[in-house]
Amino acid sequence: MAAARRRLGQFEFTALLAATMSMAALGIDLLLPAFGDIRTDLGLSVDSTAVAGLVTAYFLGLAIGQPVYGPISDALGRKPVLFASFGVYMVGALATSLAPTLPLLLGARFLWGLGAAGPRVITVAIIRDRYEGEEMSRAMSLVMSVFMLVPVFAPTIGAAGISVASWRWLFVACAIAAGLLALWMTRMSETLDPELRGDLNMGRLGRAARMVVSNRQTVGYTLAMTSMYGGFTSYLASSELIFGDVFGVGERFPVIFGGLAIVMGFGMLLNARIVRQVGSARLSHITLMTYVSAAIVLLVASVLGGGAPPLWAFLLVMAVVLFGHALIIPNFNTMAMAPMGAVAGMASSIVGAVQVAAGALLGAVIDRMYDGTVVPFSASLLTCGVVAVGLVIWAERGTLTLARPARQAQPVPSAAR
Repeated sequence: MAAARRRLGQFEFTALLAATMSMAALGIDLLLPAFGDIRTDLGLSVDSTAVAGLVTAYFLGLAIGQPVYGPISDALGRKPVLFASFGVYMVGALATSLAPTLPLLLGARFLWGLGAAGPRVITVAIIRDRYEGEEMSRAMSLVMSVFMLVPVFAPTIGAAGISVASWRWLFVACAIAAGLLALWMTRMSETLDPELRGDLNMGRLGRAARMVVSNRQTVGYTLAMTSMYGGFTSYLASSELIFGDVFGVGERFPVIFGGLAIVMGFGMLLNARIVRQVGSARLSHITLMTYVSAAIVLLVASVLGGGAPPLWAFLLVMAVVLFGHALIIPNFNTMAMAPMGAVAGMASSIVGAVQVAAGALLGAVIDRMYDGTVVPFSASLLTCGVVAVGLVIWAERGTLTLARPARQAQPVPSAAR
């Protein structure tokens, strides 16, 4: 770990991890503006939700790959496994660029997601190698705030790309980006202490997995994240259709999507600045209740607006929802990973796999409810938030940390008695 500090400054270390984690997001956000062209090329109707399967298939690959990469990285180290995942990522991206039909496109997207799982899960394990407690939450927020620049710029870049070339070239660009990032990664030293490496025998893996799934705090916060992630993945997959079909501002989609991503990025930067003063649990619990309140407002506005509230109102409430999501996820991740220092790779795999797989399936279910209005989407956000509240209360054995802890009274000096 000392070698990593000598070769990389803190800024470059954070930027490298953020770029590594962003490879998963790049595979989603870059293609969102291309959904219309993809529908046309594949002979689908202009309002078809079938292209949302490109997001779902990717997320499923992302989920299934994580339980593989994490334990292997616990045994072999983070870097060699990360390089292997970059290779799978590049093959998947290139295969997607060549797939001629929707079924083949979905299969290639699944493979691409398998490759994207490595950068995602190993980045979290690297952060756990280096940090713990509030410092881990702070580092996670910094990495994710830089990572949020991808949704800001990727849709605009994607829209510019499809204006001059086929949407398939967007996928080639992703493969090139993965290759360049792999070259940059050679500057980082291994972060996993050799003394902490284990072998890949099934007994040790089973014990590590049981340690993860038997911890109430880890399980509760993982499932709470999963519920929140379901609403978020639905937003990613259906936002292009909502803004274009419900609000009629499809031409402004990249700007709107990027603006809301900036809100999320700001939330994560704020989290990094205040989490040490407020605490991960208290900050995330207060934000979760705010999230639920905003979801209630959104549902009421959607119903009263006949399924289409004023655009400014929808954007305002969604900004609050996404800002809350940005504060909740890094802290929930910290709370889930906090007891798992001895098996960080396995824990990161299980936490990430459950969050992404179940979240993606939940998001797909929400997508299928789309009826030309935002009422089902709004109701689903509220439901996901309420379920998350229940799971957090279970993880915390019946309480939420909402108030600032009372200061303990100072003992009175004996001379003053």
